[in-house]
Amino acid sequence: MSKPHGGALVNRFVSDSKKERLLEEAEGMKTLKLRGGLRKDVENIASGVYSPLEGFHCREDFENVLHHDRLSNDVPWTIPIVLDVDESTAKELKEHDEIILQGETGEDFALMSVEEVYTYDKEHMAESVYGTTDDDHPGVKRVMNMASHLVGGDIIQINELNSGFDNYNLRPIETRVLFKEKGWRTIVGFQTRNVPHLGHEYVQKTALTFVDGIFINPIIGEKKTGDYTDEVILDSYQSLMDHYYLRNRAVMSILQAEMRYAGPKEAIFHAILRKNFGCTHFIVGRDHAGVGDYYGPYTAQNIFDKFPDIDITPVFFKSFTYCEKCGGAVDGHICPHDSKYRENFSGTKMRKMLVEGKVPPAHMMRPEVAEIVLDADPKFVE
Repeated sequence: MSKPHGGALVNRFVSDSKKERLLEEAEGMKTLKLRGGLRKDVENIASGVYSPLEGFHCREDFENVLHHDRLSNDVPWTIPIVLDVDESTAKELKEHDEIILQGETGEDFALMSVEEVYTYDKEHMAESVYGTTDDDHPGVKRVMNMASHLVGGDIIQINELNSGFDNYNLRPIETRVLFKEKGWRTIVGFQTRNVPHLGHEYVQKTALTFVDGIFINPIIGEKKTGDYTDEVILDSYQSLMDHYYLRNRAVMSILQAEMRYAGPKEAIFHAILRKNFGCTHFIVGRDHAGVGDYYGPYTAQNIFDKFPDIDITPVFFKSFTYCEKCGGAVDGHICPHDSKYRENFSGTKMRKMLVEGKVPPAHMMRPEVAEIVLDADPKFVE
C-alpha cells in the first residue's frame, strides 16, 4: 500500500471530547458561509483526502502550484485549493482571526485560522490550471465567477458533511484499514463520473489482473449539465459489482468533490487523491477529466512524465473497442482484425439510446446496468 502524499495522513477532525469546548469558544466569532463545493473541500482536507494540505492555500503555495505544479515544499500538487471571498468580507478579515465556517443552510461545521488574505489574477489562474481562458470551458467559467480575494489558513472540522450516501462514504484511514484486512498490497484506483459500459469493465478487469484489488471511486458532487446523476452512477456500479465482480477483489467508495474538467492537471490531482486512499496504481484513460476538445487525447497520460516523484503508478489505456471477430473488448495490442469488425464504445451513442428508452446492445453495456439507468428519474444533471 502506498504512503500518504507528503508522508503522513492528515486528520483535521476534532475529537468529541473537544467539540463542545471549541463550540463554546467559537461563540461571537465572525462567520463565513461556504457554497457546497467549498464545504466538500473542507471535508477532504479534514479527512486526509487532500493530504498533505491542512487548510486552504496561502499565497506562496497558491502561486507555486500555478507556476510549478508543486507546493512550496516541492511536493507535487496541480489544482489550487482556495477559499474565495468578496472585497467587503476580505476587509473584515485580519491575520490570526479565528472564524466559523458555515454550510449553505447556516450550520456551523468548521473553524478556520486566517493566515493570509490576498488578491489574485483570475485569467492567470485559469490559463495555468485549464490551459485556456475560454469562458465556454466550465472550469474557466467557475474561476471567472469566483470572488475577488482568497483566504488562506488551516481548518478544523467540527461537524461532518451528510453526503446522503453514507454506505459508500469511506475516509482514507478507513479504506487503508479495509485494504489491509483484505490482504491487498497493490490496489488500482478508478475514477468515474459515468455509468459503466463494457469498455470501462474491460479497463478495470485488465488492470485487476496484475493487482490485488480495485478501488472504484466515483466523484459525487456538482457536475455539468448532462452528466449522469450521482444516484444513477452509484446504483449502476453497484449492480455491475454485484453481478460481474468477485466480492473480495473490488471496493467502491465515493469521492465528494467538484469536477474541475482540468484534463492533465486534474489527472495528476486525481492520482494523488487515490494515493491518499491507499492505492498503488491509478487508471488513466483517454482524455481523463477532459471536456470538449480543449485537451489532446493523451495529454492526461503524457503529463505523468513530469512527476517521477508522485509515487503512484499510472496505468494507461489509449484506446479500446469491441471486436466482432474477437467477440469482446480489445485494444490495438491484441486485436489483428480490420477496423470494419470493430465498434467504438461510444458513451454518447449509449446515452442517446437510454434517453430514447432503448437498451444498448449487450456487447456495449450489461443489461443489469441498462435497467438501472432506464428506471432512473432523473437520469442526468439538469
